[in-house]
Amino acid sequence: MSQLALPLRLQDHAVFETFWPAGNESVVAWLEELGAEPKGPGAWIWGRSSAGKSHLLQALCDRLGDQAAYVPLRELRDAGPGILEGLEARGFLCIDDAAAVAGDGGWERALFNLFNAAAESTSVLVIASQGPPADSGFELADLVSRFSQLAVFRLRPLDDDELERALQLRARHRGLELPDETARYLSRRSRRDMASLYALLDRLDSESLIAKRRLTVPFVKSVLDRMSGR
Repeated sequence: MSQLALPLRLQDHAVFETFWPAGNESVVAWLEELGAEPKGPGAWIWGRSSAGKSHLLQALCDRLGDQAAYVPLRELRDAGPGILEGLEARGFLCIDDAAAVAGDGGWERALFNLFNAAAESTSVLVIASQGPPADSGFELADLVSRFSQLAVFRLRPLDDDELERALQLRARHRGLELPDETARYLSRRSRRDMASLYALLDRLDSESLIAKRRLTVPFVKSVLDRMSGR
């Protein structure tokens, strides 16, 4: 993964190849085409927590390399809005958790200035939040107006079967075999957000290498029992 100018690293699993697109094919296709054909001012992607917004933004940054910057506002909020200055020099700005700074006048003005600077430099903004622009808590009317110019996509959450397929896709990307029954066991006995499931799969990968065991239900159950102190 590329090390960006900001002091951040992308998650190694967050690439397009590990995103299960069921029901969200249009936004995935739009983002995958973006590098070859920039589309207007950009896009606003919204959906509930764990729907895959961060995954897609980081996947776009991974695909575009040094052309893009990933800006997770929840993590950077305490650093202050000055961190946004000059980012329009990048061709693509992926701003995650936009609502994390909603209601903060300094941050809202900085985002407004960044939007305008990006438009002048023809940079593309891809912004993620849990709601559409008008429902994300921003108080600066001109900022909401600017954000509303972006193409808006809503991410549909995965159902149980799709969640299992997504987990198996991630496993294959790591070179692991995750049988159907094991994927089903994990999805029903673990937190259902993909970040937690990916982290658990990483732990199981390490444990299986140490024990030289396949990811069967009994083996996975034994690892989960140890992790919970049973």
